[in-house]
Amino acid sequence: MKNMFIQGNEACALGAINAGARFYAGYPISPVNELSEFCSQELPKLGGIYIQMEDEIGGIAAVIGASLGGMKAFTATSGPGFSLMQENLGYAVMAEVPLVLIHVQRYGLGTGVATKPGQQDMLQARWGTHGDHPIIALVPSTVQECFDLTVQAFNLAERFSSPVLLLTDAAIAHLRERVIIKDAEELNIINRKTPSVSPDEYLPYAPDEKGIPTLAPYGGRHILRVTGLFHDERGYSTSNPEKCRKLLERLHNKILNHQKELPPPKYYGKDGAEIILISYGISARSAREAVERGIKKGINMGMINLQTVWPFPEEHILNLCNKAEKIFVVELNMGQITGEIQKILKGQAEVIPILRYDTNVITPSEILDKIESVVK
Repeated sequence: MKNMFIQGNEACALGAINAGARFYAGYPISPVNELSEFCSQELPKLGGIYIQMEDEIGGIAAVIGASLGGMKAFTATSGPGFSLMQENLGYAVMAEVPLVLIHVQRYGLGTGVATKPGQQDMLQARWGTHGDHPIIALVPSTVQECFDLTVQAFNLAERFSSPVLLLTDAAIAHLRERVIIKDAEELNIINRKTPSVSPDEYLPYAPDEKGIPTLAPYGGRHILRVTGLFHDERGYSTSNPEKCRKLLERLHNKILNHQKELPPPKYYGKDGAEIILISYGISARSAREAVERGIKKGINMGMINLQTVWPFPEEHILNLCNKAEKIFVVELNMGQITGEIQKILKGQAEVIPILRYDTNVITPSEILDKIESVVK
C-alpha cells in the first residue's frame, strides 16, 4: 500500500493496471489524454500493450478483440468518441465481452467545450446503443473513487461477463488528491472463469447458475463462436422467438438479479432527514459541502452520493428517502437523473432540480441558497 498525489485520470489508469488490465487501445481526445499517456508509459513496463488507434471505433473494437483473446482490456474517451463507440459497445453487450470503458464527460453537445466539465451523457450511457440492452455504469466523485471504482469496474466486467462503464467528468479527471493505492493482494481481484468441460462438450453461451457464460479465450482447444446476432448456446445465430426472448431476459437478469453486488450509494448527514440531496461526480462534492453548512444552520438535511447509476439503485433511493419531504437533485445537465428520481418516487416527495449547464461547476453556496429559498 502506498500514498500518491495524483489526478483522477491517472488514478483510473492505476486502478485498471492494479486490477490486472494489460491492454489499452484508444484515440486521443480531451479531457482524457493524461490517462492515455499514462497507459502508454506504464503498460509496456508490465508486459502490457498500448495501441493508439486511428479512431474511437477502432479503439473499442481492438479492446473487444483483446478481451476475447483472454486479456483484461479497456479504453477511454469523451463525448464525441463515446458516440462513435456505441455500435461496438452494443456488440460487446450482446456477445457478453468483459471490458471497461472510461468516459470522461465534457461540456455540451456536438464538439462542445473540450476542456470543461459536464454530466450531460448520463442517459446516453444508459441508452446510447440500440436495442433493449442492460449496462453497468459507475460514477466516482473523488480521485480515490476513480481508483477504487475502476478496480470494481474490472471486477464487475469479469464477474458479469459484460462491458462496464466508468463515468467521470473533466473536473474530477484533472483534480489532484491524495490516493491510497492498495496492493494487488488487498483488492480481491476477480478473474473470469475458464471452461471446466472438454472441448467436445463446450457450449460458449451456456450460462451457469447465475446466468453467466464461460468464454474460452481464442487460440485454445475450446472453440469460441462470437456474434452480435441473437444466438443459441453454441454461438450460432438464431431468429427463434423463444430463444431470442430467453437470451434477452438472461442478459438483463444476470445483472438485475444481483444488484446487491454493485457499489451502493453513500449517505452523509442526518438520519431520517426531511431534506435530501442526491448527486454524483463533481457535483456531489459541492452537494456534500452544502449539507454540512446546512446542518450547522439547523436544517435537517442529508445527502445521497451515487456510486452506481446504471442499473439505477431504486431500492437504495426509496429506503434512504422514506422520510424526506423535499429532494433536491444536483447535476451538471438539464435534469437527466432528476427525471429518474421523479419516476421512482412517484410523488412520495417533492423533487426539485438544482442544475447548471454553462461550463461551470455548481458551488455549495448556490445549492444552499436554492434550498433555503424553498424551505423558507
